[in-house]
Amino acid sequence: MGVGVLFTSCKKDEVGNTATVKVAGEWSVTADAANADGSVIEDGEDFFGIGNFNIITYNTENNVPTEMWVDDEGNFWGFKAIADLNYDAATFSTKDFVDNYGADADETPGAKVKIINGKILYGAAKTPSGMPADSIVFYVSFDDDPYPAAYGYDCYKISGYRYTGLANDD
Repeated sequence: MGVGVLFTSCKKDEVGNTATVKVAGEWSVTADAANADGSVIEDGEDFFGIGNFNIITYNTENNVPTEMWVDDEGNFWGFKAIADLNYDAATFSTKDFVDNYGADADETPGAKVKIINGKILYGAAKTPSGMPADSIVFYVSFDDDPYPAAYGYDCYKISGYRYTGLANDD
């Protein structure tokens, strides 16, 4: 009777990062009504009474450092759009109104979204627990939004910090 021994070895595949790794993430943010110059309208603050909500930024299928998805996952307006990205400067925006692939896009065909003056500031935020975190801020407007004209503002300022997942920061 013969005994056979089989040896195999596993080679681990090196898994690299995406092209947007430093700017990608989940963010805890608020939305405030803002003027065209970016100043927040005090009495329009948290206009919809949402409080904090999460958005995500992530890599497009092209895996390039010149574009990324900005997605509110239906938590605010239902927007999901590809923004132009300057990866080294950590800034992002759309050139004008672009297609909205978010939750409301199916309900409102032709709806568009515009993102301006987006930036990520590394280590510039403090979480509710007092720990440092990355900050995100950008302005967004929607071509099907009746509220700015009716209530006297121009867009929404979305700002917050990189989500930590810690109970003290929720």
